[in-house]
Amino acid sequence: MTHPHSATIELAMDLINRRSVTPEDDGCQELMIERLEALGFKIERLPFEEVSNFWARRGDSGPLFCFAGHTDVVPTGPEKNWQFPPFEAVIEQGMLCGRGAADMKGSLAAFITALERFIANHPDHEGSIALLITSDEEGPWVNGTVRVVEHLEARDEKITWCVVGEPSSTAQVGDVIKNGRRGSLGGKLVIHGVQGHVAYPHLVKNPIHLATPALAELAAEVWDEGNEFFPPTSFQISNINAGTGATNVVPGHIDVLFNFRFSTEVTADELKDRVRVILDKHGLDWGIDWTLSGNPFLTDRGDLVEACQDAIRAITGLETELSTSGGTSDGRFIAPTGAQVVELGPINATIHKVDERVRCDDLDTLSNLYENIMARLLTRSE
Repeated sequence: MTHPHSATIELAMDLINRRSVTPEDDGCQELMIERLEALGFKIERLPFEEVSNFWARRGDSGPLFCFAGHTDVVPTGPEKNWQFPPFEAVIEQGMLCGRGAADMKGSLAAFITALERFIANHPDHEGSIALLITSDEEGPWVNGTVRVVEHLEARDEKITWCVVGEPSSTAQVGDVIKNGRRGSLGGKLVIHGVQGHVAYPHLVKNPIHLATPALAELAAEVWDEGNEFFPPTSFQISNINAGTGATNVVPGHIDVLFNFRFSTEVTADELKDRVRVILDKHGLDWGIDWTLSGNPFLTDRGDLVEACQDAIRAITGLETELSTSGGTSDGRFIAPTGAQVVELGPINATIHKVDERVRCDDLDTLSNLYENIMARLLTRSE
């Protein structure tokens, strides 16, 4: 039985109905591959450990336009809290409801239907088209896009332009595109003291008291002023833990979790050095385990940004805003290869939430935007 919906909505529903909680794919990629093979794409399945990935390419010449995305979704939380079962796609009042509707199975469906129309209209398009799809974006990011990019780099296969289908929009589809992302640097800080009885303060070194002035200085520090595309670098403490559970014991150490979201005005190594200087200035006995989740990246105005802006203007009438806000995305693994990278996807108001949903009309608009962008980049001589 066919649904009285567009091809994009039908495919999005089929994808949502698959319980692909990270790193599971649950057949989503094979559903996409079947459609892509019919369009003449050459498929490379690239599983790494428990993660499903694939690279699909149509054409052998450059330039290479790529769609990047992920089939995995975040856990639902208690399903009883959802209005509808999260893995049984429902349309209510024009909204497509289900886990992944916005992040990002709706975008995946729009990729495919945009490609089907574009290739039907331009079977001999310029350059090549590819898709880089993973089931590890919502997970630890170890065996997904980063491994596929390493595979491509090893044979010097370069992406020219990449559109990542992350939900970038705020109020209307296309009102915001991400042309970069801040870097993310996390730290697990331990500051050591000397444990003992609170009644004998001369025999102890209270790590909480010792740490507080240094943490206050870190929190007040101006790390940079940002720039045209990036807000100033942000330092946030996310957890502090100390104590034995007893009121009469000074603990031997304090543990602090913190994170930098940083701009292109500063490097991860510079941030580490400046943290070290502040901690040493306070005479602390400390250690840090650092985790660099990703460096900042920026795609300045150029072919890809202009094609996206022009397509959005032509189809929606919007003057899109360029933004680098929000969390990290897999674009951070693709941009260092020299690719121009932007994120363009549906409204992000309900991502990762209970009752995730997206307007059906928005997904149809998104599919039209993707088709229009390809036409602007791959049919210039027509």
